[in-house]
Amino acid sequence: MIAHRIALISGVVMSVAGCSVGGQPGGKQLGEDARLVAEGNNQFALRLYQKLRDAGSNVFFSPYSISSALAMTYAGARGTTQEQMAQVLSFATSADIVQRLGATHKPLSPEELAEAFGRIIKDLNARGAGNKYELRVANALWGQRGYQFLPAFVEFVETQYGGAMEQVDFVKAAEQARQRINAWVEKQTNGKIKDLIGPGVLDAMTRLVLTNAIYFKGNWASQFDKDRTEDGPFTLLNGNTIQVPMMNQQGRFGYTQTDRLQVLEMPYVGEELSMLILLPRKMDGVSELEQELVVGGLGQWLGTIRQRQVIVSVPKFKMTGKFSLGQVLQAMGMTDAFTDKADFSGMSGTRELYLSAVIHQAYVDVNEEGTEAAAATGAVIGITSVGPDMTPLFRADHPFLFLIRDTKTGSILFLGRITNPQG
Repeated sequence: MIAHRIALISGVVMSVAGCSVGGQPGGKQLGEDARLVAEGNNQFALRLYQKLRDAGSNVFFSPYSISSALAMTYAGARGTTQEQMAQVLSFATSADIVQRLGATHKPLSPEELAEAFGRIIKDLNARGAGNKYELRVANALWGQRGYQFLPAFVEFVETQYGGAMEQVDFVKAAEQARQRINAWVEKQTNGKIKDLIGPGVLDAMTRLVLTNAIYFKGNWASQFDKDRTEDGPFTLLNGNTIQVPMMNQQGRFGYTQTDRLQVLEMPYVGEELSMLILLPRKMDGVSELEQELVVGGLGQWLGTIRQRQVIVSVPKFKMTGKFSLGQVLQAMGMTDAFTDKADFSGMSGTRELYLSAVIHQAYVDVNEEGTEAAAATGAVIGITSVGPDMTPLFRADHPFLFLIRDTKTGSILFLGRITNPQG
């Protein structure tokens, strides 16, 4: 049997600036199915982060973009391949995954999963099309001209995920196909991600490329005054210090703290999305904090955030993260999809397709104006009280974790770690 290749491509851009007050998300709720999808995506996000983090380096990626691209692939998977994908991605399509998510909901069918994913994508795009911030999620399929994809699969992905099928010729013109797909990603990310697919990734054996792109640009609800930005020391993991531009302001923010960390929430205009910064108390405490970064622990921290006056000092930073995720996903348990055991017969009616590459790239720029771009561990989190007359100081002058989330669904859209704001 001739094995034909599928490639997954994911590119995201995020841009951040100032911050301010928090608030409860409004608008029509998306339903219990969508909540289950969001919780599953978050669980996958934190598990994937543990695989991607390297000692001492900056990390940035969009777990939501990766989940979305893989969800389109899941729609064509069958048998053990589909089961393995669901387990790794925490898709609530079986009783054990639903239980792992701490829910009592019945398992979702693949169709219900896709419908919930689609509702979230449509909701994000609808809100992002307003004048509060820019946010768009785009999907596309690039199929070999003349290859017999099942019409039901093509229609299903387009209907639920908005991923229309574009025909290209990998057999005779793989380089032109690569350039065309890269141009689409570049356009969807406002020119921030260029040449995502490198030479040689696509060839005459490629039959399908699934792409997802996310672009976000939002201003802080309370912007930082550029005149107050000044160079200050930032302590690296090795104990050395460097001078970096630190943004400063005092205002009312979401805040909580324990004896091991401080948590600051900085909403964007509209207060439908926010950045969370998790700052360990110890200068070199980011590794310990990462061990607690599970869904249960994160949920406990979020549950204790309250609005209060905070003195804030955070560094400006800009970075790009690029990952080839094939080996990582296999190590997490998604093994068959990348071998001749793969069953993507829901795409073509045959078992000749397998995943050959999963590529992800993300860009983030955080400045004064805005941003472009499980059970808890055994530790009991005790809240260290702050007196009513004491204004806490949140000074991110050493390595920290950060994430951007949709406050309506709780979905983690972006996740990263800063060990050196200079890159």
